[in-house]
Amino acid sequence: MKVFKFGGASVNSTQAVRNMADIVGSHADGPLVIVVSAMGKTTNKLEQLVPGVRPAAEHPLLLEEVKDYHWQMVRELFPDPQHPVYTAVGQLFTQLERQVSTAPTDYNYDYDQTVSFGELVSTTIVSHYLNSIGLTNRWMDVRKVLRTDRHYREGIVDFAATQERATQVAEALKECPLVVTQGFIAGTGDGHTTTLGREGSDYSASILSYCLGAESMTIWKDVPGFLNADPKFFPNTVKIEQIPYNEAIELAYYGASVIHPKTVKPIQNKGIPLFIRSFLDPQAEGSAIGPFRGIRPLTPLYIFKNNQVLISIQPKDFSFIAEDNMQAIFAVLAELNIKANMMQNSALSFSLCIDDNAVLLDLLRQRISPQFQLRYNRGLQLITIRYYTQEIIDRIVAGRPVLLQQRSRLTTQLLVQQ
Repeated sequence: MKVFKFGGASVNSTQAVRNMADIVGSHADGPLVIVVSAMGKTTNKLEQLVPGVRPAAEHPLLLEEVKDYHWQMVRELFPDPQHPVYTAVGQLFTQLERQVSTAPTDYNYDYDQTVSFGELVSTTIVSHYLNSIGLTNRWMDVRKVLRTDRHYREGIVDFAATQERATQVAEALKECPLVVTQGFIAGTGDGHTTTLGREGSDYSASILSYCLGAESMTIWKDVPGFLNADPKFFPNTVKIEQIPYNEAIELAYYGASVIHPKTVKPIQNKGIPLFIRSFLDPQAEGSAIGPFRGIRPLTPLYIFKNNQVLISIQPKDFSFIAEDNMQAIFAVLAELNIKANMMQNSALSFSLCIDDNAVLLDLLRQRISPQFQLRYNRGLQLITIRYYTQEIIDRIVAGRPVLLQQRSRLTTQLLVQQ
């Protein structure tokens, strides 16, 4: 049994869906679990529909954009307007309309209940299309299988409960060799939707691979494999052919966009190989993550994260940034589910770099304002270089002021103006 994960770019158009179906068809000689993300940039649009993020008056137009995009896809893939996919997608959009019209409660909770519709709609369309071309499959609601706690926006997986419920997938595969399910989303024991963190579909596939004892897991991307840099930022990329599990974990932790930070550990624990291949060139070999001694070829690795915010926090009283103050700050960060991409503290201040999110930044300022003073800089870029040299640093920074920098033996991180 194998697990395939298809991201948003691999299903962002009718041609992309057909191409994905061709890939599935060419590997349908054994049991296959297909994990699918929301189509294209749907999640970005749904984030704007989370109650309280944008004025309610703007919701109808934003919602129509989401619906029109998917309805066009449905019409092109299913010319017969009586096809049952129309009813299935329509019901999901009715539920989405109801969700975005609710009054704001807790941002993290509202976020998960809203953005999860991206995956539900995409997998509904994909499953119906595969059935229509003879690739008979079972659609499964992963929220009934993948169990988390109530840590909304980044649910903590209950592996024991998930392992128990994964038998539903195994039983489905005995009856039908193809199962289509969602990435990114999960569920609590009392039926609430959670998500696994932005870009968490890789993690979903990894959890299912672990629980099902998969032969292998493959992530289909729009790049030829694991590159030493994102080609959007770095024109002369090098494909890494082999990456050890631990090296991949380090790179994902620093923000390598090709895999989600939590993806590798579950498959490492069972020795399951992870392949990264191109849906644009399905015959190409791609990259492999496994029990290798080192990366091949050995070359500097670059990770660029835009839209970063540098926050500086100082006590309002005469205290220092000691353990008690740090504890108070981290408690608020954990409560709001704010992840620090880099941290640094001195006697009088604590600095952290986070992804820019206006809602969470405002909430953070409100929560700590009684005790701390907060200042921030926006529009920054976080650069991570593994296997760096000073010459490489100078070339990448290109004379821009460095607001924050950290170095270890193998890795340096630099925060600069974007």
